[in-house]
Amino acid sequence: MPKKNDIVRLTIERCGLAGEGISHLDGQVVFVSGGIPGEVCDVQLLKVGKTAIWGRVHALVDGSPARVAADCPYYPKCGGCQFRHMRYSAELETKRRRVEDALRRIGGVDLPVSEILGAENTLRYRNKVQLPVAPGPRIGFFRARSHDVVNVEDCLLQPETASALRRAVLAWMLEWGVPAYEEETHTGLLRHLYLRFSRTQVLCCLVVNSAKPLPGEEALVSALRAAAPGLAGVAVSVNQERTNVVLGRELRSLWGHPWLDDTLCGLTFRISVPSFYQVNRDQAEVLYEQALAFAGLTGHELVLDLYCGIGTISLVMARRAGKVIGAEIVPSAVTDAKANAARNGITNADFLCGDAGTAAQHLAMQGLRPDVICVDPPRKGLSAEVCDAIADMAPARVVYVSCDPATLARDVRRLHESGYRPEKAVAVDMFPRTAHVETVVLLSKLNTKQHIEVELNLDELDLTAAESKATYEEIREYVLEHTGLKVSHLYIAQVKQKYGIIERENYNKPKSENSRQPKCPPEKEAAITEALKHFGMI
Repeated sequence: MPKKNDIVRLTIERCGLAGEGISHLDGQVVFVSGGIPGEVCDVQLLKVGKTAIWGRVHALVDGSPARVAADCPYYPKCGGCQFRHMRYSAELETKRRRVEDALRRIGGVDLPVSEILGAENTLRYRNKVQLPVAPGPRIGFFRARSHDVVNVEDCLLQPETASALRRAVLAWMLEWGVPAYEEETHTGLLRHLYLRFSRTQVLCCLVVNSAKPLPGEEALVSALRAAAPGLAGVAVSVNQERTNVVLGRELRSLWGHPWLDDTLCGLTFRISVPSFYQVNRDQAEVLYEQALAFAGLTGHELVLDLYCGIGTISLVMARRAGKVIGAEIVPSAVTDAKANAARNGITNADFLCGDAGTAAQHLAMQGLRPDVICVDPPRKGLSAEVCDAIADMAPARVVYVSCDPATLARDVRRLHESGYRPEKAVAVDMFPRTAHVETVVLLSKLNTKQHIEVELNLDELDLTAAESKATYEEIREYVLEHTGLKVSHLYIAQVKQKYGIIERENYNKPKSENSRQPKCPPEKEAAITEALKHFGMI
């Protein structure tokens, strides 16, 4: 029976979702930090669970040709990167296969990811930096799978100016006795150092745990301006909530202005502190050009852009479309989007503020029939309501821009079931040296006239047989073994109900009508769905 700190010899079979190697030991899945597929390693076991084990490479027995020496002194202690031990070409292929595998296993579609578009520059590409602050004081990044802050003096993913501003803030904290935020006690002042960069300027925002003026505000501004000659503004975001959300709702300016102007795809955009903007400018242009190509615009189409943010994709497409309508839930982003349209002289783009599902349903009720719908949702993907609204509006094409292969695959399945055939998929490496990957998928509306109508006799179908194919414990164990995720019986019941697998009348129902049940998170829903497919239940 394996125990913590045991050293065992394993062969790495493939890469997991977080870039870790995956192997097996006595029927249990082993997640190996630093492992590369094909390697034989002596692995130190760090945590031994009932059906999964976590470990790290202790020594290489037979290393991979893809292995290189890490070029960062903080790797892998800092949790920001996952692939600094691997050649970039191997990293790209790992990401491409991950997207293709998710589309096949979770999405149920055999859609080759034709290519992954790698970055010309894998260093210092980030234009947004969020540095947590902890007692010490320490300013850096969270250690992997923890909230322990690693003090990082310089990060190879960030502009060098970020390090200069970090040093200036540290010096100010020491000189003025500014306490760092302590998460457990909810005390202290400075929580995060938040930076945004354009091609020529930088915006500095301090996230604090108090609405009172900061100690030595004038000295702080002077130090920051000296550290970064291109500084455009200094702002303070007040966040007094017990939350992992970085920015608070109140923002005040200490000096300059709380926004930046940047150029993307030949257009000028104004970015406020909370606005969504792709963190890798160069690769964002690659991503948007791919989305534009998939949209197939000729100058006459009506395009609906859901989750439009500050209007980046909307305005890129407006130059080739008849009209574009963008929808976004963040009011400040909608304000920025409208201003960005005016700034670029684009008159065929309108923007509305609202939840994507609500906006889509509202437009559908108005009889809007867009030719193309583009979606670029957050990591949780689309809700079922948004997928239904898209299908109701019946566009000829759907362009799906995704930052998470699992939720992308789940939504591709939903849209496919609603009559949209996935045609093409291309991955874009927006975040070199990390496990994240972007994907663009083109889905086209099926021509129903060319499909055969099939009459099914429901009396001949055994709709209850699936329920007996796997127990809840078997589903839980499968999910844990293949993804490392722990799922409850409630979550499994919710996913089974979604796919029409009938439960007993009162199974997992709340005890009172006013009770609120937690909803299964997207990544766990995708994992449970894969398990149901494995057991032949869907």
